[in-house]
Amino acid sequence: MGRELHPAEATTRPRWHNLCMEHDGQLQLYAAVADQLKEAHHRVRALQVPEGVRMALTRKLLAITAVAKHDLAAAARRLERFMADLDDFDEGSGSEEEL
Repeated sequence: MGRELHPAEATTRPRWHNLCMEHDGQLQLYAAVADQLKEAHHRVRALQVPEGVRMALTRKLLAITAVAKHDLAAAARRLERFMADLDDFDEGSGSEEEL
């Protein structure tokens, strides 16, 4: 196996798209969306719902991830709505029909 990385060690070198994002404020939005996507995936895995519902939620997350590659602001809006839907599931009022 390869060597283990220290948590603070960079895993990739700076790339042109990262440098461009730093100048227009996109880097903070990118980090926020990435953190929310991680949280959303964790919450979907933790939900006590039928497997079909979990699969549908996972597909929605994958679609949001795909949108983030092309339109970060749109992905952030979709992710915010998705997280609100997850809140409904957490409260017990969510259903498969809402998907």
